[in-house]
Amino acid sequence: MQEIIINQDNENSKIVALVENGKLVEKYEEKAGQERLEGNIYLGKVENVLLGMQAAFVDIGTEKNTFIHIKDVIPKVSNETGNKNETLSKYDIKNYIRSGMPILVQVKRDSTNKKGARVSTHISLPGRFIVLMPETEFITISKKIEKEAEKKRLLGIVKEVLPKGYGAIIRTSAQERQKELIEQDIQKVIQEYEDIRKKAQELEKKEKFEPTLLYKNDGIVGKILTDLVDQELIRIVTNQEGIAKEVTKFLEDTGLQGKVKLELKHEDILSIYDIGEQIEKANNRKIWLKCGGFITIDKTEALTAIDVNSGKYIGNKDLEQTVYTVNKEASIEIAKQLRLRDIGGIVIIDYIDMEKQETKQKILETLEEALKKDRSKTQIIGFTPLDLLEMTRKHMCSND
Repeated sequence: MQEIIINQDNENSKIVALVENGKLVEKYEEKAGQERLEGNIYLGKVENVLLGMQAAFVDIGTEKNTFIHIKDVIPKVSNETGNKNETLSKYDIKNYIRSGMPILVQVKRDSTNKKGARVSTHISLPGRFIVLMPETEFITISKKIEKEAEKKRLLGIVKEVLPKGYGAIIRTSAQERQKELIEQDIQKVIQEYEDIRKKAQELEKKEKFEPTLLYKNDGIVGKILTDLVDQELIRIVTNQEGIAKEVTKFLEDTGLQGKVKLELKHEDILSIYDIGEQIEKANNRKIWLKCGGFITIDKTEALTAIDVNSGKYIGNKDLEQTVYTVNKEASIEIAKQLRLRDIGGIVIIDYIDMEKQETKQKILETLEEALKKDRSKTQIIGFTPLDLLEMTRKHMCSND
């Protein structure tokens, strides 16, 4: 049973909380004036081409110029890894872009205090059931859809409907959905992209053009609704009339009015299920485990480091069993915290040292199973030569 709590304070800052059976599992914050650019599409202007770095700065009309790398300019070569494993030295960025030229880009990572936003020419537009990827012909399917017959059915539908020159990611929400609904969603998103491309072409014809926003992300509320409305969502609660109207329109447009209950409450809605208290705990650096051990979470510019400690737990058997108990419980908690805090990028986990290879394998399996509850894409790389576990996770919604 899933519920969404959307709280807006007097300064127009928002907290969106996803609750499962009374427990906070995901939390997103959008501060007033802190506009999220990720997902926005612009017709930008190339400012400087950095030949030695195979990169360029692109003006999209924001305070800081954005950054684009050659791998985000050349066509994708793989439907699984994109250009991650491509030999980039065989490409020359000056053959693709030059200073002053218009370029259609999408923000893939928001700016920070130190860096401008990261952009790409690889556009993706989210729908309810698919993510459209123009200029490719790759079709992939969510790994959370496990039944082979259902995979085959969905791939067949999308291949039949998608025109040439379009690719797509089939979302988990497409599972068991009628063919007509999926077709309608595909056509809707294709029309959105065609409108964007038409506007870009009109601007490019002008002798002088200014960087222009062509597509704006739905904001944190819109994104969460799109992602979750077709899951096990039963109720949405908000304290703000404007948000209630936005939700009502969304439910009407998706034909789900009446299926998902909307409540407008003017009291402290963060007191529901003690959400406020749960959020406060989610900001702690140290998280205690039931066994008496604890984990610490430290975020840096490059990665997130998680340390596992035995704490008060001394066990009652041999050392390996004691270590396994703490590491196993830590793995379950780490998966929960990654989702709750929306931690993205490289994650390094320093488990308590394990002597046996079979113990390490059990911990990997525990972590892998716990991560299945995460809606975001995660990848476990494995243990490094220093016995640190390396993994990655993709942000769901972030201003980092």
